[in-house]
Amino acid sequence: MKLLMGSDHGGIHLKKHLAEYLKAKGYEIIDVGTDSEASCDYPDFAAKLCGEIGKGTATKGILVCGTGIGISIAANKCKGIRAAVCNDVYNAKMSRLHNDANVLCMGERTIGVGTAELIVDTWLNTEFEGGRHARRIDKIMALEK
Repeated sequence: MKLLMGSDHGGIHLKKHLAEYLKAKGYEIIDVGTDSEASCDYPDFAAKLCGEIGKGTATKGILVCGTGIGISIAANKCKGIRAAVCNDVYNAKMSRLHNDANVLCMGERTIGVGTAELIVDTWLNTEFEGGRHARRIDKIMALEK
């Protein structure tokens, strides 16, 4: 499975760790940047990743910044994106099960690598439940119009 990943300088270490973790599990990682600890702007990397989802390069992505908040706000401005900040396994599960999130956002400064690995595993292995939740997702997506 192809998976997009991106971060700003505040999330570069967690992004790199998770990229290696996921490659070892057989995922093909497409890193949209940043590759540096130099200060940069998280909306740029959210836009890159979400643009690739829009093109069909991959169906899911992971974004990391200091808290996950800013990068998720930026991602949710992009057409077709349902980004969720998840700091625990329960939220990761529910973001997929009920919200069909296609972008997972996390904060390097708010969670440790062990928790991040559990969150990613849960998020990637939880399928959208559909049913009544599909109607709600349709309403969310209609807000873009």
